[in-house]
Amino acid sequence: MVAQVNKSFGNHRVLNDANLTVSKGEFFTLLGPSGCGKTTLLRLIAGLELPDSGVIYLNGEDITNVPANKRFVNTVFQSYALFPHLTVFENVAFGLKARKVDPSEVRLKVNRMLETLDLDELGKRFPNQLSGGQRQRVALARALVNEPSVLLLDEPMSALDPYLRAQVQSELIELHHRVETTFIMVTHDQAEAMSMGGYLAVMKDGRIVQSGTPRDVYSHPKNKFVAEFLWGANILQATRDGDFMITTLGPLKTANQVSWSEGHLAIRPELISLDYNQAGANYNLVKATVLKSVYRGPSVELLLDPGPVKVVTSPRYNHQPGDTVSLFISPDDLVVLDNQAA
Repeated sequence: MVAQVNKSFGNHRVLNDANLTVSKGEFFTLLGPSGCGKTTLLRLIAGLELPDSGVIYLNGEDITNVPANKRFVNTVFQSYALFPHLTVFENVAFGLKARKVDPSEVRLKVNRMLETLDLDELGKRFPNQLSGGQRQRVALARALVNEPSVLLLDEPMSALDPYLRAQVQSELIELHHRVETTFIMVTHDQAEAMSMGGYLAVMKDGRIVQSGTPRDVYSHPKNKFVAEFLWGANILQATRDGDFMITTLGPLKTANQVSWSEGHLAIRPELISLDYNQAGANYNLVKATVLKSVYRGPSVELLLDPGPVKVVTSPRYNHQPGDTVSLFISPDDLVVLDNQAA
């Protein structure tokens, strides 16, 4: 657990009263744009940096000032940081040997970890003889063989091509299920954060602004930043007028309680229906004009006026700029954003 942690470098405040709670055995992802403080938070948990104020706990124990080599925490860095002059076996064994573990136990633990990560046939190779995915697995093996309470992953897949990244993501999820260690991963990639499961926290300006399951954070963003950062929800400025919200699209009903007179609503592009066949609905119906149509293979992205509003729909539609389309926006899919949230 991280409680009220602050960290500055010179006059630049990187973490601002950051709070984070991760349960034992979770796969937890820190997501946010570059410079939001997520890597600094990871380094504080690892003990590679010390906070200016606040407390860091591990398994209920205050480890704020415990040296990095005394924490039951291991880190896999973005560069993997493998020793080029050591074999795969020697890289994985390095931490155990540094702790003066009995050689026979070192061999047993390293061989078991290499087998777990499908590296048992690569033990005699050097890092420059491995693919990017293999080097990543060696870095994971070197960290996990020390049996840490927490494994920290700093952008571990950023150097991989899209195909290999998807493969390693699946392997990482499977590995987490097998070893039952707490994983905390940093990424700026929204798709990656969503696909890892578990829980995620969205960071902005050194604070955690929302956390929860990927589905909950995506479907129920608290504020404009989260709604826009996670694949760009449509943001509608709105004024409350009785049972309706007055927007650029016209009067809309929402199923959610509204606590403000003026604020913003969010609607995901893929949740806007391109038809009026909604069981006789006589509200939340909109006429719009196509400004732009982008074919993306599995989907088509339309930019519409008024708004502008983005809609993601099936490629079976072939709408072109200038076409008039009919929209239905379900009240259940309109998210009322918190004016007070960061």
